[in-house]
Amino acid sequence: MIITIASGKGGTGKTMVATSMALSLVATRPELPPLFLDCDVEAPNAHLFLKPTISEQKEVGLLIPVVDEGKCTHCGKCAEVCQYHAIAVLGKKVLVFPQLCHGCGSCTAMCPEGAITETLDRMGTVERGQAMQGIDFARGVLDVGEPMAVPVIRQLKKWATPTSGQLVIRDAPPGTSCPVVETLRGSDYLLLVTEPTPFGLHDLRLAAQVAAELDIPTGVIINRENGPYPALDVFCTQANLPVLMRIPFERAIAEGVAQGKTLIDIHPEYSAEFRLMFEEIYSQYTSTSSTRSIPIANTRI
Repeated sequence: MIITIASGKGGTGKTMVATSMALSLVATRPELPPLFLDCDVEAPNAHLFLKPTISEQKEVGLLIPVVDEGKCTHCGKCAEVCQYHAIAVLGKKVLVFPQLCHGCGSCTAMCPEGAITETLDRMGTVERGQAMQGIDFARGVLDVGEPMAVPVIRQLKKWATPTSGQLVIRDAPPGTSCPVVETLRGSDYLLLVTEPTPFGLHDLRLAAQVAAELDIPTGVIINRENGPYPALDVFCTQANLPVLMRIPFERAIAEGVAQGKTLIDIHPEYSAEFRLMFEEIYSQYTSTSSTRSIPIANTRI
């Protein structure tokens, strides 16, 4: 099963929730701890909480076309097939624009002379290792100045594959842009972390729309709750989004998180709450799995 933790805006406590949930569920099946994927490749910070020992690293990026002018007949078929205008044929010269290339490989496949090969244009790295309590940990790190996070996230998901029956927890980037959508793809359940403020509610609406478009069952965790905020509860009720957990606005939590502590380090009683929440999520997952296409690895933990 794949559970993704996301938020419509940054700073809601998404990573705190994701890491605390992973540590809480180790006790559910200690012989097969969860696989934690930090997909917030532009600003990964789950390592601050889970403290992994990285044992493997790999460069990732896009395969960019390289043209052998000696073989090229300048027929223009490569430019015709490129939907992103990343390659152009001007007379007897072929121009490649790496910043526009999406690495689809169409130009290489369509070249009748075999004049196009591909080289890796590095965009970042993916890393993996063992974190606290034996959790399998992997993350992507986008290089500074690179504009596209999606290829790194996509390759992280392919590279860090779970073992059969292993629960996967994905920590998504904040917002509702393309990196978030890529992280959500293939998820069986989505947890949206929000806060009881006008900004939190506005961005929760946007994130819920994305989840609805992708047809992913979704629940809500309200963080920093400081008294009633009726508009948020009304929206969750109207949108059929169950509120699965409420975390108070508390100085001790803020201080602990600033020191790199998880929620269950600060308040150990939340470990049981996370496990109960997972059971509720899994109950919903099993009730709908007969009508969904479930990957082989998504068996009960």
